[in-house]
Amino acid sequence: MLDKFAICELLGIKYPIIQGGMARLGTAELVSAVSEAGGLGVIGSGDAPPEWLKGQIKSVRERTDKPFAVNVMLTSPFLEDTLRVVIEESVGVVALGGGNPGVHIPRLKEAGTKVIPVVSTVALARRVERFGIDAIVAEGMESGGHVGDTTTMALLPQVVDAVKVPVIAAGGIADGRGLVAALSLGAQGVQMGTRFVCSSECVAHKMFKERILSAQDRVTVVIGKSIGHPTRCIENQMSRSFAEMEKAGASEEELEELIRGGLFKGVIEGNLDEGILMAGQISGLIKEIKPVKNIIEDIMAEAQRVIEAMAKTT
Repeated sequence: MLDKFAICELLGIKYPIIQGGMARLGTAELVSAVSEAGGLGVIGSGDAPPEWLKGQIKSVRERTDKPFAVNVMLTSPFLEDTLRVVIEESVGVVALGGGNPGVHIPRLKEAGTKVIPVVSTVALARRVERFGIDAIVAEGMESGGHVGDTTTMALLPQVVDAVKVPVIAAGGIADGRGLVAALSLGAQGVQMGTRFVCSSECVAHKMFKERILSAQDRVTVVIGKSIGHPTRCIENQMSRSFAEMEKAGASEEELEELIRGGLFKGVIEGNLDEGILMAGQISGLIKEIKPVKNIIEDIMAEAQRVIEAMAKTT
């Protein structure tokens, strides 16, 4: 019952599971493991220079011959170089997030790249579809990292109704129940980030992983609204300082200085007090670190059980 999805045929993958393109954490180790396990691994280019991305693409290809993608942040200072690299390296799939990607889609399509924008509004979903995209990620505010204002459950069916391309659900999904819920709302697959942070292959610091494992349901907050970059992260001293500075009327420059380098500090160095700990609201559901292969296989098995149980009650 879970073996016929347009998104799987489109991307050449076995399971309708896409790894979120997490900056700092979407590295070759995780990406290749997800792709090898039947999902779609995604390199998180973030604001990394093109030389880093080129090296990551090479490393993924040395580890797997399965399809993978690159997530391109439209706010990156290296945006043009990043797009050049993915085209030169013939990356098969590119996810675009962090703004309106319309102007960049035509040249990616001309290069034969499958393009999957990440959107948080129905209006943007309609707008980008006009450029001939291949699929779309509807990302709810439950997600870790940069977020919009609408929940996944409200956003997803509206995007499904608004576009004709396959829709991938993101935000608040970490198990088979979440997959089935997304499918019932019309999604063709799901994108997960926080769940893959707590995988054996992810390069996230052990302390960051353990912080997610100990999380409760209200552990995350959204910071950065005042500077136009709302970001969901685990509450800590840094997020509280940010909120206090906002309340006191701090300038955008002062707030930017506070968070500069914070993501690396939090997720790679494991500084749980001063770092930015990007994670989704689903953190409270995650209680175990497992290999990527086990995570994906367990999700698919649980989804099948849920569907079978539902069928027995009808």
